[in-house]
Amino acid sequence: MAISPSEISARIVEAVMAQKLAPGSRLGEQQLALLFDCSRTVVREALTRLAARGIVTVSARRGWYVIEPSQDEAREAFEARRVIEVGLIRSSTGRMDAAALRKLRAHVQREKAALKGDDVGARSFLLGDFHVCLAECLGNSLLADTLRDFTARTTLIAMLYQSQHDAAESCEDHVRIVEALARGDAAEAETLMAAHIGTVQDALRASDDEHDPLAQLRQALAPLQQTQPAPAPRRRKAKPAANASTDTPTDDPSPYLGALL
Repeated sequence: MAISPSEISARIVEAVMAQKLAPGSRLGEQQLALLFDCSRTVVREALTRLAARGIVTVSARRGWYVIEPSQDEAREAFEARRVIEVGLIRSSTGRMDAAALRKLRAHVQREKAALKGDDVGARSFLLGDFHVCLAECLGNSLLADTLRDFTARTTLIAMLYQSQHDAAESCEDHVRIVEALARGDAAEAETLMAAHIGTVQDALRASDDEHDPLAQLRQALAPLQQTQPAPAPRRRKAKPAANASTDTPTDDPSPYLGALL
């Protein structure tokens, strides 16, 4: 059975949430067509849909590639998630039927199991997909689709800005949110969700690199003396013995390029 554009776009979003596709990854139409055994027309339709959802973008010169969110876009994405997820819990007043609660708790158990394994992709996907699952369990499939896209974007942001957020801590946050909902305590669940999203956002490494295109190169090529302890004061050199070697080291301050590369 031929693959559809929706299936291709879903696979790409899953790969992003699993941190298997990094920001800026190129998505060649021909390569994807070979991979999925379909026409480039089908691939182009899938990528066009993802572009409309803000996951990929297209350039006349570079072709299709995964977005690289700016710091402003990162802030807006987290603000949007906070509004949607806290508002979703508030509108539900914490009501969740037994079947939905079992589904949510089963998801958290899969997160815990993934934390014990070494499949980083599965762990990353499950931690992000918790928020989609929560929206589904609270009965709003439309917001679940929206959150899937926002979660994919914030996953890319975490990769781009080198998030230091601990996966185990994230899972524990999810556990506390589920237990608050199980008690019917919507106010506590709201507070926990807002704090959780804020903690994830705060863990992003602040960077001014986008304002200084030479920042990375500047740091790499900085003189070694800037990062090494200051040399000890020179002592007066004793007169060399008659049979001593004359091959004494020089005090050339210029860095050795080979040591930098």
